Amino acid sequence: MRTRLAIKIHGTLEKLFPERRVFLKSDNDTRFIRLKPETQLLAFAGVAGVVAWSIVSTAILLMDSIGSGNFREQAKRDQATYQERLNALSLERDSRAVEALAAQQRFNAALSQISVMQSDLLASETLRRELETGIEVIQTTLRSTMKQREAARQSLTQLTEQTESDLANNGSVSVDPIQMDFMAEALAKTAKERDQIQTDAQAALDDRATLEQHIALMKEQNDQIFRQLEEAMTISVQPLDKMFRSAGMPTDRILEQVRRGYSGQGGPLTPLSFSTRGEEPSADEARANKLLQQMDQLNLYRIAAEKAPFASPVRSAVRYTSGFGYRRDPKTGGRRMHNGSDFAGAHGTDIFATADGVVSHAGWQSGFGRLIKIKHAFGIETLYAHNTKIRVKVGQRVSRGDHISDMGSTGRSTGTHLHYEVRVNGRPVNPMIYIKAARNVF
Repeated sequence: MRTRLAIKIHGTLEKLFPERRVFLKSDNDTRFIRLKPETQLLAFAGVAGVVAWSIVSTAILLMDSIGSGNFREQAKRDQATYQERLNALSLERDSRAVEALAAQQRFNAALSQISVMQSDLLASETLRRELETGIEVIQTTLRSTMKQREAARQSLTQLTEQTESDLANNGSVSVDPIQMDFMAEALAKTAKERDQIQTDAQAALDDRATLEQHIALMKEQNDQIFRQLEEAMTISVQPLDKMFRSAGMPTDRILEQVRRGYSGQGGPLTPLSFSTRGEEPSADEARANKLLQQMDQLNLYRIAAEKAPFASPVRSAVRYTSGFGYRRDPKTGGRRMHNGSDFAGAHGTDIFATADGVVSHAGWQSGFGRLIKIKHAFGIETLYAHNTKIRVKVGQRVSRGDHISDMGSTGRSTGTHLHYEVRVNGRPVNPMIYIKAARNVF
């Protein structure tokens, strides 16, 4: 059965590939090679396979080249778009910074004005009290003089009655010349003092009216300065308060913590007090104390803002390549949690500290490569991984904006980039929450 099948297959092959002979001739001899149908079939299959493999390989290479070209073009377009967004954000940040600087200048100018006006107000208050005291003295002297004048009038009346009585009884008047001269001199002196006191009292009343008008004008100017200061404080405090709340940081607890550990310049501001007798503060004093409290709050906000990671770790043109959350692992291809944000840029790009703090780690760590850890206030810690060069050491105190390292691709990395993490009480949080919250503030 097998022989018949083989004969049949051989016959079919002979029809398709008849036996051929290849002659090899030399000078002395002639030989030939027999090419059986089976051999020709194998040769044909081999050639066909090679041709097919060549066609498929060429197609794959062409498709890969086209796909890579498209990917590069898309990457270039994405990079250009991201660069435009960065430029727009940079312009917006600069404009916000100019507005904040202008507001700060207005605030400083208004603060200087209120300081001068408060000094003038205190001087006016002192002058008013001195004038009131002078008026009281003048009034007391006037009352005393009036009493003396009334006593002189009574004496004159008694003397007149006595003279009339003497005339009625004796027909003559016994007048003591010395006593008459003394009474005349006393009456003239009293009249002169009365006229002078009346003149002084009228002048004091005129001065008091002028002073009251001056005080009213100063109060109006004070009110205008208070309004400017209140507007400046609102402009300054509200963005900072919004920034902390957007980052999920409880402002009351943060400010109280800063106040307890305050070690800055000058300390908290002291409320104004114009009275030493325990009286209730006036409306201006209450407004001034409220402004001082707001200024103290603004000062605490600024201190807290320096200690929280609101700044961006990179300032050069970079590409935001990966965010916080689950993603496809670039090494294994599996799904894995990404605890930070990745910024891709040129090799050696400057990396900056995002807040004041103390360096707790500066060296190699598996997976992270050359790693920097900085401990900040409020239980916050920031990590900067895959650096090519570290520029700080453990225990060093750094400020926001200090150059701490250079971007690289050390550790478990697929390319040059910065892996940036923010941890609160040891738990990773999205770093972009802080960066976006401060976008229109710094």
